[in-house]
Amino acid sequence: MADYYPYRIVSGRCDLTLIWRPGEGDAPDELAVDDRGGLLVFHDFKTLQDHCVRNGWELVREGEATLDLRVVQRWVEHPDLDSVSAGLLLEAWNFFEDLSHSLKTGPPLPSQGSIHDNAYEKFFGGDALESTAGEGAWTDEESAAVRELLRVGLELWEHAVRGSSTS
Repeated sequence: MADYYPYRIVSGRCDLTLIWRPGEGDAPDELAVDDRGGLLVFHDFKTLQDHCVRNGWELVREGEATLDLRVVQRWVEHPDLDSVSAGLLLEAWNFFEDLSHSLKTGPPLPSQGSIHDNAYEKFFGGDALESTAGEGAWTDEESAAVRELLRVGLELWEHAVRGSSTS
């Protein structure tokens, strides 16, 4: 039996909790969807827990994660005005990847190439957003590519919530 994890998303709309499941082997991580391919979202933990019990899913509450998309949205729209942690942007990028792999419909994330690969690798140096980090900082082109990917990811999230099965 696979483990399932609650994943809370804070956005301008509301706070919702999803069910996240790590991929097995080389399979991508995924978010739980309904029979029509719509994202399963829950307004309260009891409803999420009941859903997992009905489906025979083992819900693991250890290390529950929360992603604040409001901060990501502000950075995408005004990268020079708001400071944001590189860790939050990395988490959002990974979340949008999981979301795009899980949904059957919605806007696709931009095609990713070497610019994205370079920007992604720089997250792990910890200085991607620091202009004083020299080679560890994002170039203007990398920063623009990350902002565009996150912008489309935010659109995908809005699309997913509009077409979701809410409980």
